[in-house]
Amino acid sequence: MSLYCDFARGHPLHGPYHDREYGRPITDETALFERLSLEIMQAGLSWELVLKKREGLRAAYAGFSPDRVASFSARDRARLMADPGVIRNRLKIEATIANAAAVVAMRQRDGGFAAWLAAQHPLRKPDWVRRLKTRFRFVGGEIAGEFLKSLGYLPGAHGADCPVHRSILRQTKPPWIDVGADWYSQQ
Repeated sequence: MSLYCDFARGHPLHGPYHDREYGRPITDETALFERLSLEIMQAGLSWELVLKKREGLRAAYAGFSPDRVASFSARDRARLMADPGVIRNRLKIEATIANAAAVVAMRQRDGGFAAWLAAQHPLRKPDWVRRLKTRFRFVGGEIAGEFLKSLGYLPGAHGADCPVHRSILRQTKPPWIDVGADWYSQQ
């Protein structure tokens, strides 16, 4: 089992996320945008802090509606910087708003965020990072890797002996399964 699998089991915040969300493929645009935004918010902080603030972040960022967030004004930016219920980092706030606009633009250009992700697959992590950086702000190797693992585009979200891993394989077909975990580790 992975260290996260061991740690998350029974934890009041990590447990539900580990068991119900992490590593499971999603295609809903709002959910994808939320996941990317949360990974960005986590940079330099703990995932537990992000999970604690998740409901506040959802409220402050209009349920992570890309259309609504893309239209945030200077007043919204000031509101976010003053809100103790969110992560008050100007660069992360600006990136989230810019990334919402990128998601909206993907609808016309790429058929949407989920379609763009699917069209890129399969890629190894360095290639994914480069592609994500062409579309989104504040996305480096760690953020990209966790974002993609959390969606099943990269293997490793769960240890092979984790019950959630087995459940994911029974219920869905994570994208990484198409080429196998070994493919990602080859040079």
